[in-house]
Amino acid sequence: MSAHCCPPPSPPAEGQDHRFRRALWIALAVNGLMFFIEIGAGMRSGSIALWADALDFAGDTANYGIALFVLSMALAWRARAAWLKGMTMAVFGMVVLGRGLWSAYIGMPPEPLTMGAIGFVALLANVGVAWMLYTYRSGDANMRSVWLCSRNDALGNLAVMLAAAGVFGTGSGWPDIIVAVVMASLALSSGITVMRHARQELRGLREHGQAPEPPAGSSASSHLH
Repeated sequence: MSAHCCPPPSPPAEGQDHRFRRALWIALAVNGLMFFIEIGAGMRSGSIALWADALDFAGDTANYGIALFVLSMALAWRARAAWLKGMTMAVFGMVVLGRGLWSAYIGMPPEPLTMGAIGFVALLANVGVAWMLYTYRSGDANMRSVWLCSRNDALGNLAVMLAAAGVFGTGSGWPDIIVAVVMASLALSSGITVMRHARQELRGLREHGQAPEPPAGSSASSHLH
């Protein structure tokens, strides 16, 4: 799952193969689209695992977006963008966990056919992105991380499909809840870790005079200092 395994990939250096940048644009579009599809399907089917998998697509989209738009900026802005991404991941993880607890309380199982179908579509999307990025698996660390995380995302899709099979076979919503709780807990933990690292980077930059102090009393100061 990219939200838990990948730093934001760097765009290619000047003179490098620009096909990698184009591949990142395509990956961003695919992952952004799948985020909205899985959110909608999760609401329709009542599947929390689909919501959790949508969180993973959101993390991918943020990674590619940062690579394309932010990494060319100053280090301080990159750290602030990482903090915002971590906060978003953590909040979404808590929302998914809360929804999972509510589903456990009401005891209503999700609709497994929608779960399985959307999980399969998501698997195809991640396999397609991984295949597109396969050329860069032997590139630098950032290029390898993009490909490896796209490959690893397929495991989350398989988990959703297994949860759908479990719901279908047992008539219980627990397989869906268990998968969702595991995925959302990882996202929450990763989000907190990203925020902590971003604060440390900003603190280090300020100590070396490379990042201006935010205005006193500002929200940035309260969150990032």
